Amino acid sequence: MTSNNGRDYIVIKALEDGVQVIGLTRGTDTRFHHSEKLDQGEIMVAQFTEHTSAVKVRGKALIQSSYGEIRNDE
Repeated sequence: MTSNNGRDYIVIKALEDGVQVIGLTRGTDTRFHHSEKLDQGEIMVAQFTEHTSAVKVRGKALIQSSYGEIRNDE
């Protein structure tokens, strides 16, 4: 999905309690810079920025982006 300003974003829906969403930095050293914990049914919309180049999701979740949808509950 793309916002009006052209930056990509993703939608994450927790399928269980305790799903972790971790933002990773840009640059030569990839580092954790932000973390959220979601409970079942909670939804988070995350946007890629000049500081965030990747998002790591731990736990069972539904993830939607402009590239499609993926579930990691198998």
